[in-house]
Amino acid sequence: MFVSAILLLVGILSSIRVLEFTAAQTQVVGICYGVNGNNLPSKQEVVDLYKSKGIPRMRIYSPDEETLQALRGSNIELTMDVTGETLQSLTDPNVATDWVHRYVTSYSQDVNFKYIVVGNEVHPNYDVAPYILPAMTNIQNAISSANLQTKVSTAIDTTLVTDSYPPNNGVFTADASPYIGPIINFLVNNGAPLLANVYPYFAYVNNQQDISLPYALFTQQGTNDIGYQNLFDAMLDSIYAALEKIGAPNLEIVVSESGWPSAGGDGALVDNARIYYYNLLNHANGEIGTPKRPGRPIQTFLFAMFDENQKPGAETERHFGLFNPDKSSKY
Repeated sequence: MFVSAILLLVGILSSIRVLEFTAAQTQVVGICYGVNGNNLPSKQEVVDLYKSKGIPRMRIYSPDEETLQALRGSNIELTMDVTGETLQSLTDPNVATDWVHRYVTSYSQDVNFKYIVVGNEVHPNYDVAPYILPAMTNIQNAISSANLQTKVSTAIDTTLVTDSYPPNNGVFTADASPYIGPIINFLVNNGAPLLANVYPYFAYVNNQQDISLPYALFTQQGTNDIGYQNLFDAMLDSIYAALEKIGAPNLEIVVSESGWPSAGGDGALVDNARIYYYNLLNHANGEIGTPKRPGRPIQTFLFAMFDENQKPGAETERHFGLFNPDKSSKY
């Protein structure tokens, strides 16, 4: 009886997947660092946590100079957003040049800037939509003038794509096409990727009749009738299909956010979140790719470093963290 109990315990422990950040697991993965909380560690402590956990990439949502100072010499690859309030001003080339000098050039000797993100999930009917492409153009010109290799892009959400099932039918919506088309041309001409925030969680909770939890969590056995094992790949490939239809079949997509909440809504459980992040880590770093883009890793940012207790919106928005405010791992 004792031996049987021990064997049972060993079996249970071996089946528990612990979320770790090994060098192999973080080959192409980063973590988004949001700061909408009043209980978070200092910027220097956060950078030190990234370093101690071997997390090689960070996305921040504003050019925060305290974070930039903390990143000096860290070799962490940085993706940095432009704050929405400054978008209109950056349509002035001189203002854009000053912005690049203050937040990029001044730190470029010892901060590793990868992407500048101009607009996060901006829709064509938003007030700031007309400013996105001019601001992208001006910032890229200023970066090029400074002889830096940083690329400028924008981050979209998947609602700009319709007819996404099967993924090959994906196409940008009628409203989105006139907005996104010139932006895509800009990215192609500058050799920059499109950034996309991809959340199987929201697709699942909004359509539980047609989408199973295993399909959303990467735990479905085998592929479905359209050849997909998981929802993440299907959502990503629907964007690739939309890019093909708009004349950009070779444009790369970087997944700039993807995560699963641990509380606050349907399916938002610690176990589900742990399973999702673990499987996404391994899938993104593997050589499987997606059915439309097979055989290569998927550049992906997990969302997010911490729960953000002051983030507005639904309760789930405050429970995406991988780490607790005391810097211990949630999973």
